[in-house]
Parts: sequence; structure tokens; C-alpha cells
Amino acid sequence: MSVHFNDSFPSSDGAAPWGRRQVLAALAAGLVSTGALAQKQYDPGASDTEIRIGMSMPYSGPVSSYGIIGKVNDAYFKMVNERGGINGRQVRFVSYDDQYNPAKATEVVRRMVEQDEVLAVYGNLGSAANAGLMRYMHAKKVPHILLGVGAERFSDPASFPWTMPFMPSYDAEGRLYAQNILKTKPDARIAVLYQNDDFGKDLLKGLKAGLGDKAKTMIVGEASFEISDPTVDSQIIKLQGSGANVFVNFATARFAAQAIRKVWDIGWRPDQQYLTYVSAYVKMTLEPAGLDKSKGIMAMAFFKDAVQPRWANDPATQEFLAFMKKYAPGEDVTNAASVYGYCVAQTMAHILKQSGDRLTRENVLKQAASLKDFRPGLLLPGLAMNTSPTDYWPFGALQLVQFNGKEFEPIGQSIAVR
Repeated sequence: MSVHFNDSFPSSDGAAPWGRRQVLAALAAGLVSTGALAQKQYDPGASDTEIRIGMSMPYSGPVSSYGIIGKVNDAYFKMVNERGGINGRQVRFVSYDDQYNPAKATEVVRRMVEQDEVLAVYGNLGSAANAGLMRYMHAKKVPHILLGVGAERFSDPASFPWTMPFMPSYDAEGRLYAQNILKTKPDARIAVLYQNDDFGKDLLKGLKAGLGDKAKTMIVGEASFEISDPTVDSQIIKLQGSGANVFVNFATARFAAQAIRKVWDIGWRPDQQYLTYVSAYVKMTLEPAGLDKSKGIMAMAFFKDAVQPRWANDPATQEFLAFMKKYAPGEDVTNAASVYGYCVAQTMAHILKQSGDRLTRENVLKQAASLKDFRPGLLLPGLAMNTSPTDYWPFGALQLVQFNGKEFEPIGQSIAVR
């Protein structure tokens, strides 16, 4: 930045004009405010012309259907660059396949940080993979933000300030299901299928906490599964034998679909079924399971499913569909993870824009922890994102929805989770 001085400036107290040498001397002594003359600040991954950001994503492996999140982010920043970039800088999106494998995720993120020198890593999926990266990212002081996780350990600003979730708390989600069960079916006998990792365990912990003292008598069956298991058929047969009349399905999309279909096929007819928001997608989960087998299932939600009829005339949905058609024409717009990815991209773009010319890792983290009623266009009505240096959870409320055979429809008003 160059600064041009006139031969003299009027002094603030009406005294004789200052000469050039006096001004320079005052600046050196800190006697003149330099706020307007502040220099741009950069860390690795940023410059006058470019911002490099990284994302690890399962483009292959057992949950490859979520890989569309990374593809949508790549397309989104191509659109941003075509429109002039962010604060005049082009965004370089760096992404590698982690196969939903913690060891592979560590390998590719280290590559992004140490070789590609990204300014920040964001949007990575999976509790196990991200947990394995927390100490590394903390040591390197690289933002590890907007993560596709909701386990409690990822919102711990006192111990791990560089790590921040994007998804709502799994524990809080489990508590909301417990509240609904206690309200609508207080004599319920509950069976729970859960993934054997932070994701499933935190949901189960929240469910039990929400049920309180009644958890010991109301939960009559529990069955876990590994992400490497071929099916969950044996677990569903076991849970049916518990005599439960409420089935709680804490599984990612592929296994959630298997469970719904198996429940139906063996003739088990629970009075109520609950599905975690991670899998509450019509195209990804309920269609493979069978729409007729899925009717009545309840879930929590925080963003719109762009292909549902109820959002056909929604301006933000139309904007998203137009974006997908132009910038990601080969991707499946019916995969609702594309909407999630779009929301992540919008949020990251907002954080970078708010960072201005101070593109340091510390400032990017500060902006991520300072969201105030930020609303990506595809959030459900009534919801907004808010974060603070002491509370990294971005969503303070969720919406209970129920599948009517065609789409999820809202039940009542949004429910506070904290």
C-alpha cells in the first residue's frame, strides 16, 4: 500500500500546519491514528490475489453419497470466482478423498496444511476422522471449522479453540426426541439402533439424558453397528425381539435405509419411528428404504430439501436449483446432501468475506466464532446461525418434521436446543 502526503496537513487543534517530516515522525511515534492506513495481513494460504481453503471428503468408500458436499463446494467457489472472488481475491478450493477413513483423513489434511498451505480446513465429515485431527490442528493453529459433526467434543473452545462444528449437537437432538416421546407416548418401550462411534453414542446419551430416570425402564433394547458392517439386519431382528413399540434409528443414510426396510419386511410395526437429521432425506434414505415403508417417520431438520414440492416457489430454493444446473450439472440435485454442502459453502464464503484484508488464521477463526443471525438461504424458516467465542454450536433450534409419504412436513414450531 502506498500513501501520498501533501506538503502540509492542518493540525487538529488549529495550530500551524504540519510538514511532511513532522507527520512521518508522528506516525513513527504512534501519535497519529493509523487505522485507515492499516496494512493487509496474511498467513499461509492468502495473498493479494488468492485464498486457499481445504476440505477432506469421502468421495469413495461406505458413505460416498456424502461426497457431493465437496463437489458442491468446488462448484460454489467456481461461481464465486467467476463473479470476482471474495474481496477481490480468487478462492482456490483444495479437496482430497479421505474414504471416510480416519487414517486417510489425517494424511490428506496434513498434506493440505503442510504442502498446499491452505488458510483453513473446513467442512470435513465424520466424528472419528475429525477427532483424530484436533490436536494436530490445535498445534498448527489452523482453523478446523464448519465440520460435519455434532458430537460434544467438537465444541470445546477452552481446550480446542481451533475446532468448530457446523451441525447441531447430537446430544441435544437426542434430548429433543426424548421430549417428544415423553409427551406423545409416555408408556413407550424404546429400541435404539446406533452407530458405534461419537455420532451414535452422543445421540444415545442425549436420548437417555432427556428421558431422565425413566430411561432405564423405557429403553428395552439397544443394538450398535460398525460402519464397516455390510448390513444391520441382525441388529433389527434383535431389537424386534425386545418387544419395543418405538424405534429410534441413529444411523447414517445407507444403514438407516436398511433398518427401515428390514423393520417393515420382518413385520415389526412400531407405533413411532425416529430418524436422526443426518439421514432425514427422501432421496438418499427413504426412497431406498421404500416410501410406503417410511410413512410416519419423524426426524429433526434444519435445512430445506430442495426437491420437495413445498419449496418449489421458494426464491432461495430456486436460486440453488439454478446454481446446480449451471455450475454442477452432472451432480444429483435430488441428493439432499447437496443442499447441506451449499449451506456450508455459503457460510465459509461469509466468513472469508467478513475477514476482509486481515486474512490470518486467527482472524478466520474469530469470524467463524462471531456469526450473528446468519442465514444461509436454505435454512428452514425461523432458524439462524449464531456462534460466540464461548459457544461454538451454530444452531440454537431444530424443527421436528414427519414424513407424510411424499415429503417431510414440519410439526409445530422450531424447538430450542439450548
